[in-house]
Amino acid sequence: MNITKLTEQYISNHPSIKDGMKKGIINYSKLSRQIAEDSDIDLKKNFDAILIACRRYSDKLKSYETKESKVLKILKQSKVEIKNKIIVVVIEKSIYFDNLLTLEKEIKKKAEIFNLIEGTNAITLITTEEFLDKIRTLFKSKIIKENKDLVEITLRSPKEIETTPGVINYLYSLFWDNDINIVETMSCWTDTLFVIKEEDIGRIMPLLKF
Repeated sequence: MNITKLTEQYISNHPSIKDGMKKGIINYSKLSRQIAEDSDIDLKKNFDAILIACRRYSDKLKSYETKESKVLKILKQSKVEIKNKIIVVVIEKSIYFDNLLTLEKEIKKKAEIFNLIEGTNAITLITTEEFLDKIRTLFKSKIIKENKDLVEITLRSPKEIETTPGVINYLYSLFWDNDINIVETMSCWTDTLFVIKEEDIGRIMPLLKF
């Protein structure tokens, strides 16, 4: 059993403890006892090792704060754009691709959103609600799933996002910490796109004001 790895994993899985460490309000002795209890390991034999691992992890977090400041610098320069009435349609990959090209031309002619994610077995199409009937007509039984009442959030960041580690991870954490599900996500150079339920937009927007 690797006590250091076990301790770090435990703290990583408990964001509230991690935040407490950053703020310097954690009692490491109590935390060590809690880790031992929750992990069902012998406290007497492993207390010192867990305590040392907690303190070392705290030192790592101090280094993380420096990285976090670089991430926030990027995000403060980013612009947020929102588009409502978004749909996400998952389609089987065994479709007639000329139909997809026809759809793309029609959507782009109207200057609307057309985002495509090609997976191993399916294609995910992100566009606006007005094209749902057209999609149903073109692909019929090939449609696996439809998701409606969505919002697309686009973060337009400076080009430094390419060389700054942790930006996407930081953004994902914001959604996760606030129990907001990301229906779809993708990126294109300096643009990062998230599709979420329309009902969640009120909760996430204040968090994106960096």
